[in-house]
Amino acid sequence: MTGLQASSQLPVFTNPSCPYSIRRQTGKIVAWWYVFQAFQDSIAKMAANPQQSPLSGFARALVQAGRLKESEAESLLVQAAGKKVSLIEQLVSANVATFLELAQFASEKFGYPLLDLAAFDDALIQKNAVDRKLIVAHRVIPLHKRGNRLAIAIADPTNLRALDEIRFQTGLAVDPVVVEENKLGPLVSKLSETVEDALKNFDNDDINLDFNDESSADKLDEATALEVDDAPVVKFIQKMLLDAIGEGASDIHFEPYEKNYRIRFRTDGILREAAAPPLVIKDKIASRIKVISRLNIAEKRVPQDGRMRLVLSKNRSIDFRVSTLPTMYGEKIVLRILDPGSATLGIDALGYEPEQKKILLDCINRPYGMILVTGPTGSGKTVSLYTCLNILNGPDVNISTAEDPAEIPLPGINQVNVDERSGLTFPVALKAFLRQDPDVIMVGEIRDIETAEIAIKAAQTGHLVLSTLHTNDAPATLTRLMNMGIPTFNLASSILLITAQRLVRRLCTCKKPLEAPVETLLNAGFGEDDLDGTWILYGPGGCDHCKGSGYKGRVGLYEVMPMSEPIQRIIMANGSELDIAIQARKDGVNDLRRSGLLKVKQGLTSLEEVLGSTNA
Repeated sequence: MTGLQASSQLPVFTNPSCPYSIRRQTGKIVAWWYVFQAFQDSIAKMAANPQQSPLSGFARALVQAGRLKESEAESLLVQAAGKKVSLIEQLVSANVATFLELAQFASEKFGYPLLDLAAFDDALIQKNAVDRKLIVAHRVIPLHKRGNRLAIAIADPTNLRALDEIRFQTGLAVDPVVVEENKLGPLVSKLSETVEDALKNFDNDDINLDFNDESSADKLDEATALEVDDAPVVKFIQKMLLDAIGEGASDIHFEPYEKNYRIRFRTDGILREAAAPPLVIKDKIASRIKVISRLNIAEKRVPQDGRMRLVLSKNRSIDFRVSTLPTMYGEKIVLRILDPGSATLGIDALGYEPEQKKILLDCINRPYGMILVTGPTGSGKTVSLYTCLNILNGPDVNISTAEDPAEIPLPGINQVNVDERSGLTFPVALKAFLRQDPDVIMVGEIRDIETAEIAIKAAQTGHLVLSTLHTNDAPATLTRLMNMGIPTFNLASSILLITAQRLVRRLCTCKKPLEAPVETLLNAGFGEDDLDGTWILYGPGGCDHCKGSGYKGRVGLYEVMPMSEPIQRIIMANGSELDIAIQARKDGVNDLRRSGLLKVKQGLTSLEEVLGSTNA
């Protein structure tokens, strides 16, 4: 190089007197020489300091703790990469440690809390807090969001890249929570399956296309058969079902009219239009749904009821209750989505006040007596009953239910579908239950005096009986039973508790404070003592999470009325509904309106929702 240097002794690639092309090429050579020299220096330092390991993260922590030799860790890393599994899975596969032992080690080593995912309620997962792609890529679960902090379940807390990407995507501070890898995987798979993924992976064979009977199949003509197997219609129905499930809808309405056809979802109790397909496919949609529901597709003049199942994956399936109704312009079909998860929410998620919860738990743990749940259709009665049954369900308890139909399968409970056509009515099922050595009996609904009499007899002879009635409130339930012809002494001696309930929409996190005149609050039912300034009245806001409605989810309002001695005396004296209601208020029972106002004070719902769902 000395021959190319200028007299100023400046390096060739910095001497202005040297031609540009020579300076450029010489500069590249020198730059690469420096890079090579630095690489050699790093290799020399590693050779001189063998205690420094190229391992990092979880593997390095295990080596430093003496749990693994460095060579073993390197070998396990290579094996994990070859199998495309995580290091933790490879460690367990090689019998180095169990999933629990590795989780405990990570928690102690890095100072993060340890959580057993088996004891965590899946419904509480913040599904929308983190992008699904990050959940799958890094195998993490967003557990809880509080303020600007997000708790993340992760098996390997040394995965700083995952934590950094989540922090960047959410704009939140991330708090790692260590969990076992084998319990994390199934939850990640469950959260990662979007509606689009489920639709793409959906297999038509997952639904059994069985006919109700041979005669139904014989009545199929060639045109109808083509309608049933029409691929675009099949895909369209599947997408509607998956969209409804993804949105959290409770019902799907397929409605034909003279000049249009619409599909509506009921979400949080409110119907909204989801699609408006061409009117010409109305018969194809009806035929397809009736076939997979095992209904008679040749019969279009009378209503029919059926059931179907949508298999989304090996671990998840959704049941639907199907009802058809002949209208002027075709068959209207309503699908009720039966979510198995709603039966396992737990009593705390339903919205009972602490005192109401205490009374309910005390009554369902009694050895005998009757508990009645009342309310209109869609008020959550079934979920409340199933929650009670789940609490009672155990290896030492024999539980039998008669339902029309059984909506959600409950393992460990004997569920019977009532079928009026075959003669299996509620009274017949109840009589059979009494010969089956039952501890707990659940009757889907008391519709007539015969069912009521058998249920009360069972409650008086050492069985706990749970059932429902369609009445507006708890006091009205007693007068309804008396009007049916049930002797008053039987009611007074057998009924333990009556619960009336409604569902109101829960305010989203985007809720906003409102100002309301004092007169409006007093007219709504608040007392002057309630207006003490210690709480804030909230109303709906609007954000992407709630799709601008201001509400997300629902919460229950409850009137929990135990059978006190004064109420028993009123019943024996043939007292009126008003007499019972007045005594219940004296006993400290909150009616539905008062329970709703408490939810307003807690900021859970709006005053508008409560006023629209309850009477003063």
